[in-house]
Amino acid sequence: MYSLSKSTLDFLKRLKKNNNRDWFNKHKTVFIAEQDKINVFYAALNEKLNTHDAIENLKVFRIYRDVRFSKDKTPYKTHFGGHFVRATKKLRGGYYLQISPGESFLAGGFWAPNKEDLFRIRKEFEIDATEIREIIEDTTFVSYFGELKGDALKTAPRGFDKEHSDIDLIKMKQFIITHKFTDVEVLSDDFLEKVDESFKAMRPFLNYMSEILTTDLNGVSTID
Repeated sequence: MYSLSKSTLDFLKRLKKNNNRDWFNKHKTVFIAEQDKINVFYAALNEKLNTHDAIENLKVFRIYRDVRFSKDKTPYKTHFGGHFVRATKKLRGGYYLQISPGESFLAGGFWAPNKEDLFRIRKEFEIDATEIREIIEDTTFVSYFGELKGDALKTAPRGFDKEHSDIDLIKMKQFIITHKFTDVEVLSDDFLEKVDESFKAMRPFLNYMSEILTTDLNGVSTID
């Protein structure tokens, strides 16, 4: 059984109050022990995901912040985060899990589509948004994620009709779905299963978006 430890959340709480190098260096052995626990958990989740999806890469992010271009100069993140990248050109999108006291959540989707991908998605929605609406309005999707989230333009993108019936979707620049967890849930014995089930619930959305991004407007594959 793979579960997270209260000591991990406790360490992150203490780090938030003492976000400086002196304190961190004095507690480096504690950090390493908690990081090891996190790595084991993420590896177990990666194994779970690979039983029903194809994951080509797991990246557990470093706790050290890049402060070069940030006004916030605190040197450490106060959370652990991991990103699971789907395999092959056919499977687009990815999964993310963040562990932080009182702020743990998972997410999936498309954070920063490039110009070509964004245009392709918008053209699909312009032609017919029936399928994407069926997915994001499905009771299972709503129960896990609420609604599709992401930054959007204030008006219609260039070349699109601002009066289009699906302009709310066409204006979007990101396509993200999220699910929050309480600390009680994070520390529960079945947290790994809860996260995995949430990721499973993302699949209709990810698979549909993958199909869009690997075909042209006639439904012909654009990949080898």
